[in-house]
Amino acid sequence: MRIFWIRAIFLIFLFLVAVRLFYWQVVRAEFLQSQADNQHFTDTKLDAVRGDIFFSDGSILTSSNPSFTLYGLPKEIAKDQKIQTSYLLAKILSESQDYVDGLAKELVNKLEQDFYWVPLKKNISFDQKKQIEKLNLAGIGFNQDSSRFYPEGSSSAHLLGFVNSDAKGNFGLEGYFDGELKGISGSIRHEKDALGLPILIGKFLTTDARNGKNLILNIDRSVQYIVEQTLKTGVAKYGAKAGSIVVMEPGTGGILAMASFPNYNPEKYFDYPKEFYRNPVVADHYEPGSTFKVMVMAAALNEDLVRPDTKCNSCSGPISVGGFSIRTWNNKYYPDSTLKDVIIHSDNTGMVFVARKLGLDKFYSYLENFGFGASTNIDLQDESTPEIRAKNSWREIDLVTASFGQGIAVTPIQMVTAVSAIANGGNLMEPHVVKEITNEQGSFAITPKVVRRVIKDSVSQEVKEMMVAAVEEGEARTFKLKGFKVAGKTGTAQIPVAGHYDANKTIASFVGFAPADNPKFVMLVRFDEPSSSIFGSETAAPTFFEIAKQLLFYYKIAPSE
Repeated sequence: MRIFWIRAIFLIFLFLVAVRLFYWQVVRAEFLQSQADNQHFTDTKLDAVRGDIFFSDGSILTSSNPSFTLYGLPKEIAKDQKIQTSYLLAKILSESQDYVDGLAKELVNKLEQDFYWVPLKKNISFDQKKQIEKLNLAGIGFNQDSSRFYPEGSSSAHLLGFVNSDAKGNFGLEGYFDGELKGISGSIRHEKDALGLPILIGKFLTTDARNGKNLILNIDRSVQYIVEQTLKTGVAKYGAKAGSIVVMEPGTGGILAMASFPNYNPEKYFDYPKEFYRNPVVADHYEPGSTFKVMVMAAALNEDLVRPDTKCNSCSGPISVGGFSIRTWNNKYYPDSTLKDVIIHSDNTGMVFVARKLGLDKFYSYLENFGFGASTNIDLQDESTPEIRAKNSWREIDLVTASFGQGIAVTPIQMVTAVSAIANGGNLMEPHVVKEITNEQGSFAITPKVVRRVIKDSVSQEVKEMMVAAVEEGEARTFKLKGFKVAGKTGTAQIPVAGHYDANKTIASFVGFAPADNPKFVMLVRFDEPSSSIFGSETAAPTFFEIAKQLLFYYKIAPSE
């Protein structure tokens, strides 16, 4: 009996040993192998080169410069040499003599660590690398990296965004296309001994990095330059707090130019306030004022509720709505005005007449059809979307004030996209900055996308004629271009402050397109709080026509009259 129990215990012990061996060798084999690899192998990351961004003509807007990471091998540097090595490096790497001692102490601390490999300084220039190599210092080496550079300086800063110290794209194109631009990192894996030194005859595995993709933009370098220079002059001339301009090709939705001031240098983004980073064209909300009237007029015409020659029977004086008095911007009234005259004179009382004809349900429906209250899906990271209040919360006063662009918020990109639908015959286009994405394997073209048809082509033509008349006979007629038919509309919207409108602070804007019969471009000019004049007709309009004149010449468009 005793022998039986001894055998049983012995068999149970063997079984438990077998189970334990099975657990370690089969169940936990993969984990133990990875642990062993971590002890026997060391990995060095190979960074991919970030993709370039090009203007439409192929010239570089941003690219990557070769740079280097300086590293040290503490175990290969004699203890009494570490201080001397650190000071020699600090003299080359310091921006001035005042920083040599501090940097040298920092380098000594790193070299005294009990590691085989330590990074000493990133983004070493090629010249600095050459100077250090001449010193022939033991235990000092370099890894090649890349750093972002912008040959155009602050040109298109809000379009581009920037790449931070962690090599991550932020804002604009750098943020939106970060995954495509950054590529996929590679690695070098080699076997090491117990001291952490490479085994020369050990395993050596390399995974190549895959460089990032390149972006070719719709942005025309010449148009961008014209827009930026004119906007910069305009902001200074009219004493504006800020300014923005966006130019779109109406038939495709391609963005030809986009600029805002104040801007920043994306290469030194850290020297600027964070509020400068957001792109006002896609991120700012504002009340559009009278530029909004052309969309409301297009909606009423599209529903066959009015015609351009329909007479306004309530344009002889102020209109009372819900206890509020609706007046014209200059307190001038035109009894029996046609709706064409309403656009020419930018008559608020005439728009009340149109809004009442249209009604809330149809008005609200066209707001959505023109793309307000929804993202435009532009390919920039920082787009925001102001909401439209729920329809059941609207009162009559909300309807009539929205008809002339007050009490409703839009973004500049929403506004220029909506007006493009009038310019191109009635199609709402999806706006795009990027035209093509390329890499070594090939290219992918971004094709124009029609979101929806908003108005009939015949209505588009009628609204164009009204906007041409507004340019030739309205308050901005002083600046019209001889020989060219330009369609446009001014806007002056008061800014809401603490529950009321400030009469001295406005958003001055002008939106239009040219040539009116076959538009090559649609453009929105916007100034925030201009001090020389609060009116769009005296600030944004002259800026628009100055750019339009240069663009018509640039595109070699001959006068039609």
